[in-house]
Amino acid sequence: MKRVLLSALFRQPAAFAGRRVTVAGWVHSLRRSKAVAFAVLRDGSSLTPLQVVLSPALENYDAVASLGVGSAVVVTGEIVLTPDAPQPLECRAETVEIEGAAPPDYPLQKKRHTLEYLRTLPHLRPRANTYQAAFRLRSAAALAIHRFFAERGFCYIHTPILTASDAEGAGAMFRVTTLDPADLPRDAAGNVDYRADFFGKRASLTVSGQLEGECMALALGNVYTFGPTFRAERSNTPRHAAEFWMIEPEIAFADLEDDMELAEEMLRDVLRRLLDECADELAFFETHFSPGLCDRLRAAADTPFARVTYTEAVRLLEDSGKDFVYPVFWGCDLQTEHERYLTEEVFKKPVFVTDYPREIKAFYMRQNDDGRTVAAMDLLAPGIGEIIGGSQREERLDLLEARMRELGMRVEDYRWYLDLRRYGGVRHAGFGLGFERLLLYVTGLPNIRDVLPFPRTPGSIS
Repeated sequence: MKRVLLSALFRQPAAFAGRRVTVAGWVHSLRRSKAVAFAVLRDGSSLTPLQVVLSPALENYDAVASLGVGSAVVVTGEIVLTPDAPQPLECRAETVEIEGAAPPDYPLQKKRHTLEYLRTLPHLRPRANTYQAAFRLRSAAALAIHRFFAERGFCYIHTPILTASDAEGAGAMFRVTTLDPADLPRDAAGNVDYRADFFGKRASLTVSGQLEGECMALALGNVYTFGPTFRAERSNTPRHAAEFWMIEPEIAFADLEDDMELAEEMLRDVLRRLLDECADELAFFETHFSPGLCDRLRAAADTPFARVTYTEAVRLLEDSGKDFVYPVFWGCDLQTEHERYLTEEVFKKPVFVTDYPREIKAFYMRQNDDGRTVAAMDLLAPGIGEIIGGSQREERLDLLEARMRELGMRVEDYRWYLDLRRYGGVRHAGFGLGFERLLLYVTGLPNIRDVLPFPRTPGSIS
């Protein structure tokens, strides 16, 4: 069977007029009159469904005309243009093969379901319009990112998911072990003896591919990784998940300014591609979730982002007259409410905040000459807050090692990382883009659980 996707039909209706084609999909609705029946079919490739006209002349007409919502069928018939109807074309069925019937208790009947209800059905919710649009956008955005880096000569690398290094130095990592939790080996001090474990030492799921990315960048020049990362933080917020995807480029012979230019160029390029290639999906989200979405995305794609130092941002927040839930002071970590005020009320567009206090940033960030701040940047987006975080990496061996000791890190565990500075080290920089936060930004959906096919959050692994 060589079937035609509905997206192809609706992309070029005239090219299929009068042709006999085979389509396949799931019944979204079915109505039956005395003389004829009409089935509305979706196949996942398009938001626009196909109306199929079912004639009593069909050999299995009674069985087909009695199908329930969610049933899967393969239809062969003639495509007829319908310029006077809401849909541009319809299919007049000649044969209908029932692949799989759905009983009356099918959970996704033809009515509007809430996102909360659909989240209870992760195995079925991809059939709902909202999630079909979201996951097609997810696919298109991933492809746009790969195309962006490929067109600029970046090398796509794969960094390990299993690691012994905490890239963020925060300790919120999922441990991986083959040891029996009911019979853990202990050393003389009573601590778990990981020498008996699979790797001979404690291992975890990665929080970032950055450190390994730096290794590759200092050999290949410009690289990026795009893969899953994990955080064992009990953050039950609409922006956090325990498993999520990150895009992490690393660029050699580069500073913070180069890093910001790359981040802005990438994000604006991806937005332009999505506006061009996913107009139907974006229009859907604009209609149902975020009025004015397309205009906002187009403005972000066409307008340079704002820039402000952390110190200037704190002053703007202190002078705002706003009664923030979290008090603002120099040295505080900016919260979502602060980030949204800066993007939505002050600058009214995405904004880079740079030069954060060293005390609230990771060990690998390059220390500025003032001794108080580091060459770090966060890109904040309206409606979301932080969407990208990056920095120039500390290339000076003595300062990096001193900072690690200051934070109480086991320097011997990072000898390989220090070797990158010892043997031909160069200025380099990079950032991480939270892929799901990008998707929240471009869809207007309210919760990260709605842009992850199978979200993993505290207390939820089903």
